[in-house]
Amino acid sequence: MLLDEDPATLIHHTIGNFNIHPDKTAIERINEALSTLQQARDMRIREAETALRKLSRNLATLSTQHNETLSTHGSVDHASHIVELDTRKFRIAKAASDLEIESERLEQELEALRGRLHNLDLQGIEGNEHEKARREQDDPTILKLKIYRSLGINIEPSQSGSYNKAVIRNKQKGDVHVVNIDPKFSRFFYANYFWQTM
Repeated sequence: MLLDEDPATLIHHTIGNFNIHPDKTAIERINEALSTLQQARDMRIREAETALRKLSRNLATLSTQHNETLSTHGSVDHASHIVELDTRKFRIAKAASDLEIESERLEQELEALRGRLHNLDLQGIEGNEHEKARREQDDPTILKLKIYRSLGINIEPSQSGSYNKAVIRNKQKGDVHVVNIDPKFSRFFYANYFWQTM
């Protein structure tokens, strides 16, 4: 006998010493990956076939439309269409040129208006001195206020814009009187009071 032990026992021990579980797990993972890849491949093939069918339908539709267009439009129609497009192109170019000229004119006008606005800003709200003096000569209220001031009476406006307070300065006596003007008293009363205070 060549072997000291029974061959069946030896084979059983040999099988027991092999660890095939990791190999079986790896094979299962490979099979799962192959299955997933196959499913993805099949899905991509189906999508490609669907896209191909859609493109084929589009091609057939466009070919039909192209053939209909070629059959309905002759060379004479094409030439007249080109002439019409050229005419429209020249009209648009002329309109663009006119608009450019108008735009330049408006820019010059805008610059002139900006210069005028700048001058008016420099002059202020009341305008230049000549205009201000001319307005003051024509305005009776301003003339009255100037006369009062020359007599030493300053009339002050209220918040509503009406003149209801007078400040009378007497330089000879060194007095200052503040008078609130009440409409219930007559102008004659105030005129006498102002003359007496001055």
